[in-house]
Amino acid sequence: MLPIYVVNNFGQFNHLIQRMLRDLDIDSVMIGNTTSPDDVGSSCRGIILGGGPSIERAGNCSEYLKLGLPVLGICLGLHVIATAFGGKVEPGRSGGYGAVDVEIIDANGILAGYPETIRVWASHADEVIMVPPGFTRLAKSPVCGNEAVALPERHIYGLQWHPEVSHSENGRLVYENFNCITLGERT
Repeated sequence: MLPIYVVNNFGQFNHLIQRMLRDLDIDSVMIGNTTSPDDVGSSCRGIILGGGPSIERAGNCSEYLKLGLPVLGICLGLHVIATAFGGKVEPGRSGGYGAVDVEIIDANGILAGYPETIRVWASHADEVIMVPPGFTRLAKSPVCGNEAVALPERHIYGLQWHPEVSHSENGRLVYENFNCITLGERT
């Protein structure tokens, strides 16, 4: 079985994504964001776009969205997805990292199994202020109206928060759900 690729966008938590996948016995490989899309498309079953400091340093991430593979974007990964599909990202009102209570609007797909509200760890230095056309809003919070979005028919998902950190309630579930999605299983 092909692995899931974790794309390193120079964020401080990318290694924690890799660690969580390993702890869940999900085969994964971390790659640089300058890896050729041709190499990525033929050698993995899904892509996690990790966080990072700046969309200008996101390398080939927007090209990976054209490969027809399931994609999960975390923080900066969400911003890459939103921008590539015609959404809008701007500096957030709340700034740096901290705990946020997120209301789950749609508990299907990537958020299957979550209760109505969860406490997560997120950065709102930048955030999606306009959801791309065709995308569904999955979650919101008092500080950010678009905490999670999806283009379900293409299996593309994005989260503002970091499920891989211990401060995020049951973050493992996001990665378990994404694994199921990459295997073509229902969540």
